[in-house]
Amino acid sequence: MTSRTTVIGAVAVAFFAASVGPVVAQDKRVRIQNDTGYVMVEFYGSNAGTDDWEEDILGADILPPGGSVRVNFEDGTGYCMFDFKAVFEDGDVLTRSGVDVCKTGTFTYN
Repeated sequence: MTSRTTVIGAVAVAFFAASVGPVVAQDKRVRIQNDTGYVMVEFYGSNAGTDDWEEDILGADILPPGGSVRVNFEDGTGYCMFDFKAVFEDGDVLTRSGVDVCKTGTFTYN
């Protein structure tokens, strides 16, 4: 084997090792901000396109006007696109489809 072949082989191995390195996890934490003037009593976030809203993320808590809560949408699936649903004390329900939680730092209801 010539030295040229050895160098080409070493470069190929280095390139392959770099391309299959560890996958960097994306930050899927989003601050949900309530600027509506009404108390948010329920909040849901589910993978975009699913038919199930899962569980109320707020649980027994509420989100008062002017308040915010930081939610981690990391669910192990790798998906970044989520649908949001907020329920307010006056009965209004606001939904938003296709929120990219990998790129959204704050989502504001107003």
